[in-house]
Amino acid sequence: MVDWSGGNQGSATPQADAIWACIAQKNEVDAPVYLRNRQQAEDWLCKTLAAERAGGRRVMVGFDFPFGYPKGFGRALTGSDDPFELWDWFAHRIKDSPKDNNRFDVAGQINLQFGGNGPFWGNGLKREVPGLPRTKEGYANPFPIKRAAEEHATRAFTVWQMSGVGSVGGQVMMGLPVLSRLRAYFGAALSVWPLEGRDAPITVVEIWPSLTVTDVPDGWIKDQWQVYEVARVVAAMNPDLLNHMLDVPVTPEGWIFGLGFENTLRAAAPAPLRNDCFALPAGVDWTPVDVALSDLRARLGPVVGTQPCPIAAALGRVVSADIPAPRAHPPLPNTAVDGYGFAGGRDAGPHVLPLVAAGMAAGQAPDTPVPEGAAVRILTGAALPPGVDTVILQEEVEVDDAEISFLGPVKAGANTRAAGEDVMRGDVVVAEGRKLTPADLALLAAVGVEDVTVRVPLRVGVISTGDELVQPGTDAAPGQIYDANRPMLLGLVTQLGHVAVDLGHVRDDRADLRAVFDRAAAAVDVVLTSGGASAGDHDHVSALLNDAGAMATWRIAMKPGRPLALGVWNGTPVFGLPGNPVAAMVCTLVFAAPALAQMGGAAWRDPQGFDVPAGFEKNKKAGRREYLRARMRDGRVEVFASEGSGRISGLSWAEGLVELPDHAVHVRPGDPVRFIPWGGFGL
Repeated sequence: MVDWSGGNQGSATPQADAIWACIAQKNEVDAPVYLRNRQQAEDWLCKTLAAERAGGRRVMVGFDFPFGYPKGFGRALTGSDDPFELWDWFAHRIKDSPKDNNRFDVAGQINLQFGGNGPFWGNGLKREVPGLPRTKEGYANPFPIKRAAEEHATRAFTVWQMSGVGSVGGQVMMGLPVLSRLRAYFGAALSVWPLEGRDAPITVVEIWPSLTVTDVPDGWIKDQWQVYEVARVVAAMNPDLLNHMLDVPVTPEGWIFGLGFENTLRAAAPAPLRNDCFALPAGVDWTPVDVALSDLRARLGPVVGTQPCPIAAALGRVVSADIPAPRAHPPLPNTAVDGYGFAGGRDAGPHVLPLVAAGMAAGQAPDTPVPEGAAVRILTGAALPPGVDTVILQEEVEVDDAEISFLGPVKAGANTRAAGEDVMRGDVVVAEGRKLTPADLALLAAVGVEDVTVRVPLRVGVISTGDELVQPGTDAAPGQIYDANRPMLLGLVTQLGHVAVDLGHVRDDRADLRAVFDRAAAAVDVVLTSGGASAGDHDHVSALLNDAGAMATWRIAMKPGRPLALGVWNGTPVFGLPGNPVAAMVCTLVFAAPALAQMGGAAWRDPQGFDVPAGFEKNKKAGRREYLRARMRDGRVEVFASEGSGRISGLSWAEGLVELPDHAVHVRPGDPVRFIPWGGFGL
């Protein structure tokens, strides 16, 4: 991403309104580069693009100035509508050095060809420039004021302004010659979007950062921040979404990348998590479950981008923005039954109405009115013709030749549906953050939605740690156990609707775990580990995160599963779960499940439980929330015979969990307790 400048620069100190550039690749973003003048910038561009080309990488280069002028200008100046003829025309006439350039003189010379009062205006020099007015007084422009792109980007400035706030004209005039020389230098290896195809190794696009980048963090220069943010967002974008956004018609005026996709762009690559995002306040020891959940909900946001998706493939995907109905449902008033339609209600007693010849079936859009006092044959789902607002069931009518007879009363509006009575055009039919169900797909199709923008599926990596673990199918030595956590966690992730990535088993070796973390950060969006999350000599998960300055150990006031290690590794959130399988599963359902949903762009989901009669007795002390493996039988909930957290068989036996409150409670058979079935956790 390159932020351009039309002025004369030269300061060695980075400043605003200068040239800034930034390179990003996937999740790696370089520090922005300050380029003090256009000559330095052109040299940097040639060397950088040549190096990327030599490395076999495809490059998309964004410049923040218009690539074309409004319709008609190019032909009037060069005799051709080919925009590249205009680029070359400027390249042959613009003279540029670090201290001076002739952009105002060229603008004045062009004006003189068209009468001397336009299309350019804004002389920013102390001397007078023949043909170039200082203000718009007496200004006359034979061409459109804006390109089609600027008509859609309402805050965009006109290309005809050469000086003052928003002087885009100077940037264009000093930028097109550079683009012309880049085209000549790289030849067929460089293409310009959307004026040419985008199959070349280097594609140059027009980008307007202010379209989506707003707030500037403290300590950043605006242009410096914008190149960083745009490069980061576009580099991390899903390829399908990027192709979708680049699929626009060819126009000699050029086009602004992302125009019409502003909300999509803002959501395409959410801000990375800070290393200290999970830090607890000083002095905090035991954390109640509700406090921990509230903190997670407040601190986490989507970590995945967005992509377009046809509704036929959108089941289970998370909607990234509210979807308004492009069409009402039903689009026209229609009948709910097979019968006969007429105007108005009818009193009690016999009625006879002449029958018009034409009948109405579903799929027709009638425009011939039914005369007052007449009736028409009408079938279920058919639109009501003009003059009909009431329908009587065919079973209540006798038909004789060209008339119908029936007994009233019939209420006005009977058996009809109003246009839009289900959904009005513009109503939000599916809200942001919703995971699409089959019913949602039916609703979207009914109002004419073909494609939706959804979140890229969250990729969740699962790691098991510990020397004591061996894999099923191998011989276990005395003192070793089979790894039950990894298949369980991979299954949970899949059932929760995410993409589960098996990152394997890592022995108690810090260097090996570091290498796996490095690979994970480049391959997945979230990491779940089991074991090594406490503070012992072999708790390498927490030790590594501590070394990275991105670790917080939450001692949760719950049973089972007290230690929860939360951290960030190279921008990727890590959930360090307990090594005990029962505790690992409970912590995943209580904490990781809603957190993963929110990181995947869905709405935070609290577990859905029900108060049911207890089929057990339990005397619980105050201080910790407890989760008991449980199932429903004969209208009561029973719990597993043993509360031992090593009893994995209890997880298979159970159909959900009983949640007992933080305070002391004595549960007796028949008392109401909260039961959360596995489905209540989203499984």
